[in-house]
Amino acid sequence: MADGQLSNPTHPTPQTKDDRLDRLRLVRSRRVGAVTFHRLLAEHGSARAALNALPAIARAAGVAEYEVCPLGVVQAELKQGRVLGATLLVHGDPDYPQALLDIPDAPPVLWALGDISLLNRPAIGMVGARNASSLGVRMARRLGAGLSEAGFTVVSGLARGIDTAAHEAALEAEGRTVAVMAGGIDVIYPSENTALATAIDAAGCRISEHPPGLEPQARHFPLRNRIVAGLSRAVIVVEAAAKSGSLITARAALDYGREVMAVPGHPFDARASGCNMLIRDGALLVRGPQDVLEALGAPTDGTPEPQMRLAPLPGSPTPQRPLKEVALLHSMILNRLGPSPLAEDQLMRDLNVTSAQLAPELLTLELDGRIARQPGGLLARVE
Repeated sequence: MADGQLSNPTHPTPQTKDDRLDRLRLVRSRRVGAVTFHRLLAEHGSARAALNALPAIARAAGVAEYEVCPLGVVQAELKQGRVLGATLLVHGDPDYPQALLDIPDAPPVLWALGDISLLNRPAIGMVGARNASSLGVRMARRLGAGLSEAGFTVVSGLARGIDTAAHEAALEAEGRTVAVMAGGIDVIYPSENTALATAIDAAGCRISEHPPGLEPQARHFPLRNRIVAGLSRAVIVVEAAAKSGSLITARAALDYGREVMAVPGHPFDARASGCNMLIRDGALLVRGPQDVLEALGAPTDGTPEPQMRLAPLPGSPTPQRPLKEVALLHSMILNRLGPSPLAEDQLMRDLNVTSAQLAPELLTLELDGRIARQPGGLLARVE
């Protein structure tokens, strides 16, 4: 079983306590990611039916002795969430972020601490380097403050550098900010941002798709950044190297139909190379908050926009491919790639697939940390 792309996943609102438990068990089951979750619900009609079908699907994919997540595990997770005072938002709930309903890999569940109403307010995402320069931090703070004063919620990932500056500036401007966690809702990473996380709980919101207590791993960070992109009307990249998670965020934002914006930097500064590449490829050049507000047609007098739901992505929905076909294509991609880089167009020819078939699966594997992009359109498998 492997995640592939699914357009605009929509499922009935979970109606009963048992249905919510089944959905939580489904997403916590081994090898079930967000897209697989949505595919299983679409194919089987309910979380209970999908749980019953999982062992047979796993056997067909070559996974022996597969067991779904035990009921006791999710009951313990719910108890831990209650102890923390966190709210569980299930895909389809009225308070679940409406903007995320339009993305193909919407988190099936989210744990939230703080003001959950902010999840359905107009938002701007900001990402960038952890080892940010002093100029980069100043720009992030200027953007965070200006966008907050214009009524936008600032969304970022609570990391060092640009993320920290964006969150702090939004709070200091008496605005609102949302932090998307890479680990469990109670695991503050880095620990130096514990006080900032507490401040966000009081005047903002923190969310995580992972169970409480989970320590963040490398593959969780690009997954977190896709949520930053999905929540936002636009994503601003402030300082990013040519190979960085921020560029994965930008690619996800483009796939979701969001605006991508970037702050330019000196050509000799490696921390600016990713931003300069984005601008070269068509991202909006950002000099300050006014550029962002003008591009979005937003009011500039500090009047907050009303609650909103982003329009569905244009075009007809992509037909859902059976999970077995998606798993086979992922296996073929990984078998063809190795540590030595291979051109994407060569991979497409080798596998005899179209760009439309290959691109979403490459993004899924990249988000999962199984492949890496390199300059010049090259791909390599992460060993």
